[in-house]
Amino acid sequence: MKTEHVEVHAGSPNIFAELGLPDAENHFLKAQIVAALHRLVTDQKLSQAKAGALMGITQPEVSRLFRGHFREYSVERLMGFLTSFNQDVEITVRPHAKAGEVGNITFNAAFA
Repeated sequence: MKTEHVEVHAGSPNIFAELGLPDAENHFLKAQIVAALHRLVTDQKLSQAKAGALMGITQPEVSRLFRGHFREYSVERLMGFLTSFNQDVEITVRPHAKAGEVGNITFNAAFA
């Protein structure tokens, strides 16, 4: 039996950047926010209709959002969805660790 040699290497956490997609950082941030929203809905055992009512969107929009169709939503609007679940959103700006390099955007979800 012939075995194939498969090369594996570690990539960045941002799959959108790994795929070379445009605006990868923004899309990755949106994906992280949507994942947090999905977790909140799941943890609270809400239907998509009830989640939509909280966020001010329809059930079909919630379904599309959770299936990865969130390009039409701004980061600001997605953050607003988080606040509708009694979540605080905090934005912290600080100098990058290495002077002269472009800074990073990091999302950290802290659920109780």
